[in-house]
Amino acid sequence: MTPWIVLATIVGYFVLLFIISWLASRKSDTNTALTGGRQAPWFIVAIAMIGAPISGVTFVSVPGQVAVKSFSYMQMVLGFAVGYFVIAYVLMPLFFKRNLVSIYGYLEERFGGKTHKTGAWFFFISKMLGAAVRFYVVCVTLQLLVFGPLHIPFIVNVVVTIALIFLYTLQGGVKTVIWTDTLKSFCLIMSVILCILFIAKGLGYGFGELCSAVAGDDTSRIFFFDNPKEGTYFWKQFIAGIFMVVATTGLDQDLMQRTLASKNVAESKKGLIVSGITQIFVVGLFLVLGTLLVLYTKQSGMAIPEKTDELFGQVAFSGGAIPIVVGVLFILGLVSAAYSAAGSALTALTTSFTVDILESDKKQDEPALARTRKMVHIAMAACMGLVILVFYAISNSDAISAVYTLASYTYGPILGLFAYGMMCKTPVRDRLVPVVCIAAPVLSYFIQLWLAKSYNYTLGFELLLLNAALTMLGLLLLRRKGN
Repeated sequence: MTPWIVLATIVGYFVLLFIISWLASRKSDTNTALTGGRQAPWFIVAIAMIGAPISGVTFVSVPGQVAVKSFSYMQMVLGFAVGYFVIAYVLMPLFFKRNLVSIYGYLEERFGGKTHKTGAWFFFISKMLGAAVRFYVVCVTLQLLVFGPLHIPFIVNVVVTIALIFLYTLQGGVKTVIWTDTLKSFCLIMSVILCILFIAKGLGYGFGELCSAVAGDDTSRIFFFDNPKEGTYFWKQFIAGIFMVVATTGLDQDLMQRTLASKNVAESKKGLIVSGITQIFVVGLFLVLGTLLVLYTKQSGMAIPEKTDELFGQVAFSGGAIPIVVGVLFILGLVSAAYSAAGSALTALTTSFTVDILESDKKQDEPALARTRKMVHIAMAACMGLVILVFYAISNSDAISAVYTLASYTYGPILGLFAYGMMCKTPVRDRLVPVVCIAAPVLSYFIQLWLAKSYNYTLGFELLLLNAALTMLGLLLLRRKGN
């Protein structure tokens, strides 16, 4: 496939994005940019939330990791589904009752200003790093397929794509995010389904042979109960999945900004539960695709790449029995996942920084607040671009693991703060909370090293729980008398 076909696919998708952004941003003001106007229908929120957690990293990394980790990721996804029920019935009533624009406003009500700022800063670091890792993978892929063959430097690749994302999210804010995520979900699911069908056809499989081949291959193993020390052990992944989705979705302004745009708490619950259950089947499609990619490499004599994130792209552009349309679908799915996720993250970072850290909504009138939001939006876009360039120098072979490892360190204190706030009514020394939230990830890191060295125990995604528990322990030590 020539770079021009890839470029035409990207341009076509961006034209759709800008049309949707223009339609969504008509009669938009600062309130709709920050909250979406709280008029989004639950089924639109549900469709948007199906694709919202799926980024470009998921698109390339989940099928790729099947080659070495089989379907073990599904164990975590089953935990995600349970976590969505926790979010719907525990967190959403809390957020709607307080009519929050940013969910971290709860921390100020419960603890005080220092804790509020701490939670907002941890979200800022978490989302900026996570979004950069996800978008970095996409920029590298586009560099390989488009910008590299056209002799365009990587920095130009990053600047152009960040600028486009900045432009389509600038005016509409949350409302634009919801509708572009709806487009993303549709494109993503159709891309994966069609890729499965075309690759199965290239392998000579009908529907029955496809099911038999996937079920009979070693890479389709889902459950791992044999070794508790391994990171793929079922209970480690399942329990970590529950808390991971509570932390990275329920306590993440990026993903919660969609459900907070619902008309009321009952509508938000319906959207969350439907999207949580549907994601099991969507991720299942990615895993089936991963097995087919492995089968195709074996049949065609290709070697599985050392960096498994490259497996999908390698097969999609291999030619031979794979038609050119698979490459187009790969690009369509990749850019729809990546650009919508990056746009959503940029909008959430702008909202949180403006409301939680600068507190501009309390200090400024409507025109001044609108100007501040736009300036912050520019700064967030520039910061994201710089972080992507840093990741370019320290690339990772399994990006999905990198994302969740980062989340375990940075979302742990956020999870600990909210859990303590809801479970314990005793106030704490607000000014010392930042010390606890910094100490918890540092201690978690050294405990992880000690367990690996002393007991050969791999502390996987349950690292998040350890981090949150240390945060709660620190808050217990900061308890003070009073209301």
